[in-house]
Parts: sequence; C-alpha cells; structure tokens
Amino acid sequence: MIRFMGVKLASGLAAIFGASILAFIFLRIVPGNPARLILGPLATQQAIDAQITTMGLREPIYAQYLNYMGGFLRGNWGFSYSAGQPVTTQVANRLPATVELALYAFLFAFIAAVVLAVLSTYRRRAIIDGTVRGLAIIGLSMPPFWFGILVLMLFFSYFGILPGPEGRLSPTTAAPDAVTHLYTVDALLHGQFATFLDAVWHLILPAITLGLAPFAFLVRLLRANLLDVSHEAFIVVVRSKGIGRLWAFARHALPNAFLPTLTAAGLILAQLLSGSVLVEKVFNWPGIGALVSDSIVRQDYAVVQAFILLSAFCFVVVNIIVDLLYHVIDPRVRVS
Repeated sequence: MIRFMGVKLASGLAAIFGASILAFIFLRIVPGNPARLILGPLATQQAIDAQITTMGLREPIYAQYLNYMGGFLRGNWGFSYSAGQPVTTQVANRLPATVELALYAFLFAFIAAVVLAVLSTYRRRAIIDGTVRGLAIIGLSMPPFWFGILVLMLFFSYFGILPGPEGRLSPTTAAPDAVTHLYTVDALLHGQFATFLDAVWHLILPAITLGLAPFAFLVRLLRANLLDVSHEAFIVVVRSKGIGRLWAFARHALPNAFLPTLTAAGLILAQLLSGSVLVEKVFNWPGIGALVSDSIVRQDYAVVQAFILLSAFCFVVVNIIVDLLYHVIDPRVRVS
C-alpha cells in the first residue's frame, strides 16, 4: 500500500510540475505587454520599461519560473493588477462559491445517474429504459449555457417559482458567519434554517444546469456496464445458488459495474471543482470560473496561471482518491 501511494504521489507531482511549466511558458509567449496593460495606454516608454524591470520580466525565463514557483509554494500567487489585490485574496473570495456549486451539481449528477441506471436495467421496462436513454441524449447534446438560459426563462421569468441570476442568496438574506465559507453548511452550523433553504433554493437551477452533462455521461456508462455485467457467468452462478434477483443485482452486479463509473465520476468532480465559466456567467454566480473568464479578457495572467495550477492539483488529488477507492473496493487491484 505504501509503495502504491508513493507511485501515485510521484506521478501526481510530475503532472503538476508539467502543468506549471506549460502554463508559465504559454502565458508568456501570448501577444500583449503586461506592463502597458497595468500602466494604461498613456504611459511613457520609460515608465513601461521600469514596470517591466519591477515585475522581473527581464530575467531569463527559467529564473522567472523558479521565482514564481518559490513564491507559489510559500503562498504568494502573484498580484492582480486589474483588481488591485493579491491573487490569493481573489481566489479565497471566489473559490468557496465554485466548490459549493460543484458539490451540489456532482451530487445531483451522481445520485440521479445511479438511480435511473438501476431502474433502467433491473426490470428493463421499455418506457423507463427509453426515458432514461432520452434524458441521456438530451443531456449530452444540449450546451449547458443554453440549458441554463432555458430554465431561467421557464422557472424564473415565466413561472416565477425559482430565483434568477442574483448570486448565492437573495438580496434580503444576510450571509451566515463564515466557518467553511459554504453557505449551506455554515447556515446549518449556526442553526439558520431560513438562510439554508434560501441558499439551496438558489443552487437548484445552476446545480442542475452544471450537472446535466455529467449526469448524462454517467447514466449511459453505468447503464451499459450493468447490462454487460448482468449477463456474466458469475451472475448465473449466484442466481443458481438460490439468491434472489434483487440481492444478486445489488450485491454482485452493481459493485462490478460501478468501478468504471467511479473513475469517470472522479474526473467529473475534478472538472466541476475547477469551475464552469459559462454556467457561472449565466447565473451570475460569483465563482472562480467567472473570475478566470474576466481575467483572460483583461489579460491578468497571474490569476489564470494560479487557476491552472490549482486545477492540476485538484485533478491529481481526486485521481489519487479514486485510485485508493479502487484499492479498497476491488480485491483484484490489491492482489496485483
């Protein structure tokens, strides 16, 4: 187990190192002069040259990289000149909103996919199976931002039963005292049930919009795996021993079919935690995706570079967790 963890950790660090190099190099060869963007179009050439020297852009590229990574590991992720504050402050203010939205979107996608895949394959009713496949096709073919606009028009503008693009809470609701910075969790910790319901109410539409495509992918994957496993020889042997169909399905077919879905679910969770620019823009969600989108437009590359490194770290951590779960769930992995 220790050797297994060591190999996974080493490969993860190598992936983060590679992502950091690519991000650092590519963001410095794109067109544009960051010093002029900071000082404005009326700045003199002398002021621009002085700003370039202050930012350390005259040093060799390897020296710039080492300086940046040294500062990043110490918690200095750069300075956002467009916002006038450190990148760590911006990320700390925006990241909890993205994490909360991503977790609820993942819960919706994962639970709905498991439930509907099981319903679709257990009895193979034509109506249920056709409905599930239809929902999967819709989820995979519909762009999330367009679906978000549709549900806003329907449930906010037309019916008026769900909140619109006003952020994480209603304007009249105060944010709970920060503990985890996740409004739903903090509201429950302080016993503010009205605030909790308001936060959940604002999460419904963006979470469903963000989780629709992952749900469609997971339900198709799990449904196909369940159909394949249910016809395996070991299921026939289990049934021949007098075990009921439901128990054989739940105890033997579902765990074996679930393993590929676990890998896909881990990658989807990492992707959701990295932020979704278009969905956050549609719902005016103050998350990291909207921050990165605005930073790209303003060519604020310190924010973009920090986001790339955090995304790489997130993918590596989630993949290691998935591999550990494989190690626990599947005895064949432990034997190998």
